[in-house]
Amino acid sequence: MIYKVYYQENASEVPVRENTKSLYLEASSEREVRDYLKDRNYNIEYIQLLEGNYLEYEQNSPNFRLENA
Repeated sequence: MIYKVYYQENASEVPVRENTKSLYLEASSEREVRDYLKDRNYNIEYIQLLEGNYLEYEQNSPNFRLENA
């Protein structure tokens, strides 16, 4: 399964929408995504499962770079 993670780079700062970044991870569950990212100092806002047409749309984006958990 492929997940899109919305995050802020610094967990100690107040979240600002304009600073939100995203990354794509291939993992078997949301828990695995969180475990994979726990060592990074990210403030995770939202983890979204991508499937169907939405996944196809994201894969066509020039910013789509998949990491494996």
